[in-house]
Amino acid sequence: MAPRGEEWIEVRVADASNRDSVIAALFSAGSEGVQEIGNEIVTYFPSDIDEARLRRAIASADSQAKITLRSAMFSLSGDVHGSVERQQIGALTIAPPWLGDGLDLSSTIIIEPAMAFGTGEHATTRGVLRLMQRISLDDKVVADLGSGSGILAIAAAKLGARKVIAIELDADATSNATENIGRNSVAERVHFIEGDASAILPLVAPVDAVFANILSSVLVEMLPTIRDSLVEAGKAILSGILVDERPAILRAIRDSDWRVDDEDIEGEWWSVLISRV
Repeated sequence: MAPRGEEWIEVRVADASNRDSVIAALFSAGSEGVQEIGNEIVTYFPSDIDEARLRRAIASADSQAKITLRSAMFSLSGDVHGSVERQQIGALTIAPPWLGDGLDLSSTIIIEPAMAFGTGEHATTRGVLRLMQRISLDDKVVADLGSGSGILAIAAAKLGARKVIAIELDADATSNATENIGRNSVAERVHFIEGDASAILPLVAPVDAVFANILSSVLVEMLPTIRDSLVEAGKAILSGILVDERPAILRAIRDSDWRVDDEDIEGEWWSVLISRV
């Protein structure tokens, strides 16, 4: 988690031909989370990071990538490279703790920003939040893959899910997610598991719904596992996909015996609701 009131280094990596290797290099260097925004990979590091060493690590992963480093201040008012504001997404309100007073807790998700990720500020998160409100989650069992801050898992519980398994590989996300789950009073229904979703999902199956806001390349690889982990009428919501990637992902979806039920587009990002055929 990024402490507010301190200076951090924003890292932007553009035009990477080997995005997975760059992301792996960033995590190895100590990143707590990354965003893929168009052709850029964005993350943050403490201000005392060895910038020369970091640049070498990224260049080693992809020599053609364009690297930009600049200061980013996490202010005491909650600003994180811009302001984290209260948002209304369908029936749900997403807010940081300092903007949560007086809100209806049954439909409000309070999220402590950590490195500015998982706060509902990104279009991929909002896409899943919109799509999940177009299906019934009452008394359902849900798995949230790449749970991050836990925002989608918490949303599922607020929308009536009986049990939610939040799975996240990044150990640095654990404390933030568990704090958010407790802060939203859903710990009895939301269970956080640290580990590889491809290995853990079959162990917690069957589930009624799967949410996966992760790298598109990982989504394609996991389609068979997700399908096999769902009940017969199960549904999945996939996000983290650029609009330009939509045709290829649609082919992969249909080749894996899924039906497309609904779609969401915001800016350059595409999210999709699918069902088992």
